[in-house]
Amino acid sequence: MITLYGFGAGFGLPEISPFVTKTEVQLKMAGLSYRKQRAMPPASPKGQLPYIEDAAQSIADSTFIRAHIERKYGFDFDAGLDLRTRAQAWAFERMIEHHVYWALIGARWVDFENFAKGSAHFFDGTPEHLRDRLREDAQFRVAENYLLSGLGRHAPDDDIDLAVRSLLALSVQLADQPYLMGERPCGTDATAFGALAGILTPFFDSKLRERAEEFQNLTAYVDRMMLQYYPDFAWKPLRQAA
Repeated sequence: MITLYGFGAGFGLPEISPFVTKTEVQLKMAGLSYRKQRAMPPASPKGQLPYIEDAAQSIADSTFIRAHIERKYGFDFDAGLDLRTRAQAWAFERMIEHHVYWALIGARWVDFENFAKGSAHFFDGTPEHLRDRLREDAQFRVAENYLLSGLGRHAPDDDIDLAVRSLLALSVQLADQPYLMGERPCGTDATAFGALAGILTPFFDSKLRERAEEFQNLTAYVDRMMLQYYPDFAWKPLRQAA
């Protein structure tokens, strides 16, 4: 059986990491049995989560995990899509993972109130005399990566405006369809759902979340995907969250 290593539930989500969520949803899409275990990034072959163990193989990085599933189990996540639409799906995935994701990171890690409420608790189990320093160092490293991503170089609110342009692109693509590329889910839906749920969780307050909530088809999409892939999770539909 496949073992999926992730952070686990938290922040009002069934899985803290959008990338682990992506892989978990793709395992569900493929109908593969798996068990899930908590882990931290240093345990991974690439120093990041998710990673899976499948028989004697360890595969890290959600994109390479997807490729492993397609190759070993013969499951085509983009079945039914023509070559042009497959290319569009890949382009949206890159936009989500290299732009929208970093906006999420800014809201979670760079915002001091959200960091104190969320990611700072990753260090609760560390020795007390080291805890504050470890938190400060981790937040500094993430903020540095946020800067290198490009979004962190902009004035406050300008980074949100740029992220919202990507959310608008997703909203326009989704339109009134049930899934991003049409009537059936594809691999990129797992990516989009993981990132959008991470932004829209009511656990965090942020301008990014406020702006994202303006796209009603995206909030309804997250609600549908949550019900489909995590039916037992206590997710309150965002239209009812107020």
